[in-house]
Amino acid sequence: MTHVTSNAPDGTPNWLDIGIPDLERAKTFYGTLFGWQYEDTGPEGGHYNLCTLRGEPVAGMMRNPEDQPEVYWWSVYFAADDCDGLVKRVTDAGGEVVAPAMDVMDQGRMAIVRDPQGAQFGLWQGRTHPGSRIVNDPGSFVWNELVTRDSAAAGEFYKAVFGYELEPIPGGMDYTALKRAEDGRYIGGILGGSDIALGGGDGPVSSWTTYFSVDDADEAVRRVRAGGGTVDSEPQDTPYGRSASVRDPFGVPFHVMKPAPSPES
Repeated sequence: MTHVTSNAPDGTPNWLDIGIPDLERAKTFYGTLFGWQYEDTGPEGGHYNLCTLRGEPVAGMMRNPEDQPEVYWWSVYFAADDCDGLVKRVTDAGGEVVAPAMDVMDQGRMAIVRDPQGAQFGLWQGRTHPGSRIVNDPGSFVWNELVTRDSAAAGEFYKAVFGYELEPIPGGMDYTALKRAEDGRYIGGILGGSDIALGGGDGPVSSWTTYFSVDDADEAVRRVRAGGGTVDSEPQDTPYGRSASVRDPFGVPFHVMKPAPSPES
């Protein structure tokens, strides 16, 4: 488990949130699946709900406005020491701004942007709220992965924005690991040659998708089905753990994963 107590370095995934049409159904589904409880931020916070694990926030959840398109996904946010500066780096590298940098009360400063292949993600400059307080533990995120048709172009974009090192993974799959240059920490990956369709989208689009850690991938899949979700791929073993690709009752894709033991454990 990683317990986060301060802002992470630039480019580190540090928060997740989701907007869906039925907040109560979503809370029941994810609460049963991951053991989450919820804290409503109230009218001042637009009734944004913090999803908590052992009393610590790990993600956010809100009801989508009725005039929004019926497309739902888990939004991945990346740490930003200077949110405005990173927005400029995004546009300089060919990306676009979906929502400009703005303050979120005293919690932090955020922006929503999109890479040149169309994958949307957020930037979060924490103040009183550094982001997910628990990661790499059952019920929290353990990995984030970009699925895109042009992995080479995507890699160059994220390298330009965050300074990542790109590490092609051998084995015949078009997969590139992303590492922080300053300490070599792996923060995510890029899967090329395929796309993923989001929720009620009209077609396949490039997107970030999240792997949530679980104690038992097979049991997690059973809970997904029992809660009204669907399974895109059954649990299978990989060198990195046992995982499955699933969707919640609103069609939102994500993965559940029982990570393989670390070499030192």
